[in-house]
Amino acid sequence: MSTFLLTTLNAKYIHLNLAIRILYDLNHDKANIAWSEHTVKSDFNEVAEACAPYDVVCFSCYIWNIQQTLKVCEIIKRLNPAVKILLGGPEVSYEWEQVIEHPAVDFLILGEGEIPFQQFVTNYPQVKGIPNLVTKDNYTKILPTPIDLRFDVNNLANRNPYQYDNPKDLLNKVCYIETSRGCPYKCEYCLASLDNNVRDLPVDTVKSNLLYLMKHGRTIKFLDRTFNVKKDFTIDLFQFILDNHRPENIFQFEITADIIHRDIITFVQENVPPGLFRFEIGIQTVNEESNREVGRRQDFAKTSDVVNQLKNKIEMHLDLIVGLPFEYFSDLKYSFDNTFALYPDELQLGFLKFLKGTPLRVNYKKHGYKFDENAPYEIMESQYMSPLELHKATLVEKALDIYWNKKRAINTLHYVSSTGSIFDFLLGLGEYFDTHYQFHNHVLLDIYEALWKYALLTHPADKALHELIYLDYYSYNKIKPHDLFGIEPDKKEQNRVLKELGFNIHQFRYAFFPVSFDIHHWLEHFEVKEDSDVLVVQFTGKEKPEIHSGKNEIRIKN
Repeated sequence: MSTFLLTTLNAKYIHLNLAIRILYDLNHDKANIAWSEHTVKSDFNEVAEACAPYDVVCFSCYIWNIQQTLKVCEIIKRLNPAVKILLGGPEVSYEWEQVIEHPAVDFLILGEGEIPFQQFVTNYPQVKGIPNLVTKDNYTKILPTPIDLRFDVNNLANRNPYQYDNPKDLLNKVCYIETSRGCPYKCEYCLASLDNNVRDLPVDTVKSNLLYLMKHGRTIKFLDRTFNVKKDFTIDLFQFILDNHRPENIFQFEITADIIHRDIITFVQENVPPGLFRFEIGIQTVNEESNREVGRRQDFAKTSDVVNQLKNKIEMHLDLIVGLPFEYFSDLKYSFDNTFALYPDELQLGFLKFLKGTPLRVNYKKHGYKFDENAPYEIMESQYMSPLELHKATLVEKALDIYWNKKRAINTLHYVSSTGSIFDFLLGLGEYFDTHYQFHNHVLLDIYEALWKYALLTHPADKALHELIYLDYYSYNKIKPHDLFGIEPDKKEQNRVLKELGFNIHQFRYAFFPVSFDIHHWLEHFEVKEDSDVLVVQFTGKEKPEIHSGKNEIRIKN
């Protein structure tokens, strides 16, 4: 009997692949099948050695792993030329002609894999006539025409694709779950838009599998493209989570904010504890002309209202895309500044990718696009943005990630955003960092030194800005850091003042310095209220430090 291996290269160790688990669950009783996972950073020789003993090795392929997967396939063939290699997944389902020509590739499955994969493993090596299967033989004779072969998701009833994992392994991984397939929208840059037939999995099975993941896992991410399409289902599943989750669980959903029903908003406000849910919301652009050109509808005012109503309960992850049609560099700045002003927990600035099969890729010449021919097919230029402007956008993205998304300068960037263009500030900071430091090789002190020096250079008289940089630096560290700015008094004077303010200098370590604004008011409202105050940072060495207002003798948890 032939042996089959289902495998993939995940982007990170914490990720899990749901597709190979489903295929294994549906077919392991029909053929001699095993499954395994690796990462794009694994030793490719070791991966190939683990794969080489099987008769057929089947890889799940995506933009983030296709190049690495093909390299592994080459090594497998060198180790054992008799091995047959099958590739499936979104990355080989469109414009697949060059892939099947690769000498290490023997078979491709196009589109959803459940139906053709079952026929493949049950009939192998007699595979002629299997729908959506491309072989070397049929490719050279006649190009097969892929058919719309959609799997009936009701066949997943009472099946748990995670039952074959060691339950202990799920705790430190991101566990993915789907409650539906397809997407109701037609965004022309997105592969999900090619399947507008939304199919719902059986609710009882969804809840049973979710309960299993809540019990054994920690972070659970829903793969539904728009989780909140159906109000009653959304509220029902939210309630199920509230009734059954463990304290350490976190749940992430993709939400279309401007269509979210008011009953869902009310339910979240009244029932969901802070920090349990994460919402990923694709803003993409504020430019309505750009949205219309790629088939998107979005009411940014409604989206903003929803974000502001729920961000005290929900961890918000917002996305923007650089390079959409009709969006010039000035438009990108406008989108960025307005989206940043919502102060999401994370703001991702992504770059337009021309995914195989998408209308935007098919019609790329319409807007003068040039893009990298290698995955992930990222934009190189368009008639709206030059290569230099796109490079500048990468510097904004890098500075954004370092200082905002990694929570290293929350106070500083709040202040900058309230006083001017945060886009311009991050662009200048990114250029300064790129000139004087290294994005790919830096230490924590470099991050704050660059921020401080850039602020002194561009805003030399803005005392509040400088003091908020001090606050971010000291409050980010669990252990009292080096006096980077030369602002601390000598030890004797420090101990005298701390004793006068009532602090126990023998139990904890401290940093303090005078500031020109009311600390308590700032931390409550992110507004600078001019006043003389003393900022005291108390370090325990174990948890994030506490921030104290010496003037008002108020203790404020950071």
